[in-house]
Amino acid sequence: MRRAAATDARMIRIVIVDDQDLIRAGFRAIIETQPDMTVVSEAGNGRDAIDACRDVKPDVVLMDIRMPVVDGIGATKELGAFAEPPRVLVLTTFDHDEYVFAALQAGASGFLLKNAPRDQLLAAVRTVASGDALLAPSITRRLIESYVSTHERSHSQAEAIGSLSPRERDVLTHLARGLSNAEIGQALFLSEATIKTHVANLLGKLRLRDRAQAIVYAYETGFTRPGA
Repeated sequence: MRRAAATDARMIRIVIVDDQDLIRAGFRAIIETQPDMTVVSEAGNGRDAIDACRDVKPDVVLMDIRMPVVDGIGATKELGAFAEPPRVLVLTTFDHDEYVFAALQAGASGFLLKNAPRDQLLAAVRTVASGDALLAPSITRRLIESYVSTHERSHSQAEAIGSLSPRERDVLTHLARGLSNAEIGQALFLSEATIKTHVANLLGKLRLRDRAQAIVYAYETGFTRPGA
């Protein structure tokens, strides 16, 4: 089982993975200004990242995509097989469709561009550490849709959708569009707490880890159609 999400009483333990020393140093400098975060290791490629995470058991991994030996997508997939996998926040200079979707499929909980503002980076770390998932504002629903629309959808698990209540299906529809709990609540005239409960229930029924997996699932099974 995954370790408990970081709280105010416990530091968020972070591993920084990037093949450029200066980028790792920059991220470390930003993170270590925060009272609730600490960098416990660094790595310059995906293979070293996997080894480091096995040793230090971080809460969050800041993961570059393009690296030697093992790239960020491959490393993220291997980390997901750990008994207690860390949350992976993919950081990249590339906002191409295939990177977004491949990262989510591999198990990433978030996707952020390296040129994101400092405060956005810190908020992203806290978001994924808390068990939620996110996409950068520039990584919109259009990117996922345009990728999925060119790939064959899998219907092998589509029957699981039938286990959802009508309200949970409504919530999944809005969730797949990238809406937050507050935004879904406004759309469905429900409280944010109620939406949070519906999200937790549908994730459990579909055996999904988080919102990022739910987005992938919705498109791959055809529950949500590109352009809908």
